[in-house]
Amino acid sequence: MYDLLVVGAGPYGLSIASHAARAGLRLRVHGRPMASWRDHMPQGMYLKSEPWASNLSDPDGRWRLDTYCAGQGVEARHGEPIPLEMFAAYGQWFARNAVPEVDERTVTRVAPVTGGFEAVTEDGETVRARTVALAVGVLPFVEIPAALRGLGPDLVSHSCHHSDLDRFRGRDVTVIGGGQAALETAALLAEQGTRVRVLARAEQLNWNDVPPPWERPWWHAARAPHSGLGCGWRNWFYAERPGLFSRLPEPTRARIAATALGPAGAWWVRDRMEPAVEVLVGQEVAEARELGGGGGGGGGGVRLDTVTRSGERRSLETEHVIAATGFRATCDRLSLLDPQLGGSLRTLADDSPAVGRCFESSYPGLFLAGLVTASGFGPAMRFVHGATFTAGTLVRGVRRRLRAGARGGGTGVPGPGRREARSAGHAAGSLRAGGG
Repeated sequence: MYDLLVVGAGPYGLSIASHAARAGLRLRVHGRPMASWRDHMPQGMYLKSEPWASNLSDPDGRWRLDTYCAGQGVEARHGEPIPLEMFAAYGQWFARNAVPEVDERTVTRVAPVTGGFEAVTEDGETVRARTVALAVGVLPFVEIPAALRGLGPDLVSHSCHHSDLDRFRGRDVTVIGGGQAALETAALLAEQGTRVRVLARAEQLNWNDVPPPWERPWWHAARAPHSGLGCGWRNWFYAERPGLFSRLPEPTRARIAATALGPAGAWWVRDRMEPAVEVLVGQEVAEARELGGGGGGGGGGVRLDTVTRSGERRSLETEHVIAATGFRATCDRLSLLDPQLGGSLRTLADDSPAVGRCFESSYPGLFLAGLVTASGFGPAMRFVHGATFTAGTLVRGVRRRLRAGARGGGTGVPGPGRREARSAGHAAGSLRAGGG
């Protein structure tokens, strides 16, 4: 039986695995390294975060993004975006050098068993571990507006459903959303000859400012320090002190997680998008229906009926809708968890799973990482930058869980028969510690 099974091989899963290997844990890692970055983002995109804030985490800080870029003959500079393809290749390089062998088979189910957990891979193999770290990224949490959910994939898709946009050349596409994914997708579509518009609920699009120079007068830095999430003391707190963030009252954490660092486009996308893309702001899709002529296959396109904040109704027709509408990390979308396990987890007001100080869920031995922990540890968990804090903290929690089992003469992880009592006690302890 393994000490730790890591499910997921994106920035969080690989970082956790690197720290766990250094800690001497008997480790198993499952997932295709950097799969969402390689398979679910169109070519031509750039990394929005600064290169120095986009490192995966190893205990020695040896396998950094700038080190990889230098090896490719590229200098990773502050204020200059890194191509997405280079970042994905960096993650694969990190996996080869900083992590034990990664099993690329997908884990389809995780269930509790006596002494720990049992995971089942896509081809039916079972793997047992005393603890599990779920680092499944964002793909399980795709959010498409309710008005669009009744239409098929020929008519409606999410922005993360595309590794390239060639199928839309010469067509008419409406992109819904006002964040980076929406605006950069629209720019790429326009640049390849697609007729494209952006439809956003906000009254105007928001754009991030050009970042100030890395080296600047001390009084400028004191007023608005650099951080992994942007300039300013508030962003610095979110980026550099997620442990303190977790001690805020739950309603405060929920409000910040829902509103901080809202939809905005990178400054370097603005000049590419604004001259070439029609922008319709202050509108929300109220109803969507397939146009005739498609024979059920989507060939007729989509009619979108929208409503403004003042209640004015409008409509438009388009061949395809791309919903760049983000992700909603709720507990019920962790579908790989056995119902007995998933149904036992304590949730927060936004239906995301509660986690304790070391990212342990209310089920002892089950740890969570990434976007699904943003309501517990703050906006940093939505970005690569949060992987550094998560990896070290989570692995310390795993070691503590395993030591507790050793002292008790067992694994420290309850079997199914003891689940309810131990889960309730752990959740209460997390709340007392300010981590729940």
